[in-house]
Amino acid sequence: MQGLDSQNILLGWILFSILGIILIVANFWSFLKIRQLNKKSELFFSGKKGTNLEEIILNQQKEIEKLDKDIEKIYKGSEKIYKLAHKGIHKIGVIRFNPFKDVGGDQSFAIALLDGKNNGLVISSLYTREGTRIYTKSIIKGVSPKHPLTEEEKKAITKALN
Repeated sequence: MQGLDSQNILLGWILFSILGIILIVANFWSFLKIRQLNKKSELFFSGKKGTNLEEIILNQQKEIEKLDKDIEKIYKGSEKIYKLAHKGIHKIGVIRFNPFKDVGGDQSFAIALLDGKNNGLVISSLYTREGTRIYTKSIIKGVSPKHPLTEEEKKAITKALN
């Protein structure tokens, strides 16, 4: 019986030793984690008090509101620029041609000047031996509502639209 008791006591000491080692390792690991958290909190609160953090958050909120107003102003300005850009002429088509067989070279031309909504005008120049004649026609949405267009003017408009 005494052999069995001494074996049990030895086994108990071994188990308690292993358990003690596990507890020491767990305690050391917990110590390291707490130390990391303390470093992070020291860095976060360095030079600041709790009341100062509230002021900082409120100041950041005011700054964000100010930036939102600035962004809104910029957006309104960009809308105005967008509208103005569509009013300006930025679609141009040029066609040179020879309307008469007896005149050499492509001295005549048709120029289409259109805005973003395809409104504008066509300027045509017809060159002859006697002189040059210049005509203009208004264009609304890519067509001339008042005057018929020549083939060359239609080609200039098509070129401007493309």
